[in-house]
Amino acid sequence: MNNKRPDLPVIVLGAGGHAKVLIDLMLHQPIRIIGITERDNIDHYRPVLGIPVIGSDDTILKYPVSDIQLVNGVGSGANLAGRTRVFDYFKNLGYSFAILIHSSALISEYVEVKEGVQVMAGAIIQAGSLLGCNTIINTRVSVDHDCIIGNNVHLAPGVTLSGGVIVGDGTHIGTGATVIQNIHIGRNSLIGAGAVVVGNVPDNTVVMGVPGRVIKYR
Repeated sequence: MNNKRPDLPVIVLGAGGHAKVLIDLMLHQPIRIIGITERDNIDHYRPVLGIPVIGSDDTILKYPVSDIQLVNGVGSGANLAGRTRVFDYFKNLGYSFAILIHSSALISEYVEVKEGVQVMAGAIIQAGSLLGCNTIINTRVSVDHDCIIGNNVHLAPGVTLSGGVIVGDGTHIGTGATVIQNIHIGRNSLIGAGAVVVGNVPDNTVVMGVPGRVIKYR
């Protein structure tokens, strides 16, 4: 479940708040950080926790794909499109993304973790679960047994998934939301902060409230 190539140094894409949390995670692990890249206005950015901004995203292209790994520091609110674009762009060029797991996270050895997954402090992932590519499992998230989390998903801080939950690609589940067992949440959906999901959610749907109700379609 750890970084497949811990010997390779990393470059972090993005210099915002999410990148700061990831850099803090890596500074406490044997990971060498070359620097940070940003898309625009690079002169505006100062070092993040002592790690310098080394240029625009194009700077990455100076490094052979075999010599580095990337860390997707682009955060996401309700919209995961920007983070997904960054991941897909560099994957198509042949680059790989590191798996990052905070030292305080508790993850069963029977969890499958795909490329680019980021698991933050205090998260718990139980046996039989799968975490899809480029997915964020944020601070103190609880994922119970046999959950299937798709690609490019964000489980925001404090989310609780009971056993057997399926979350489709590109879905954001907001801070403190709870999903009961065996629920299927479709692709590209949005679950509002604090919602309690007690029924299946179709693709491209916004759900809010207690109990969760469909507010609109995206």
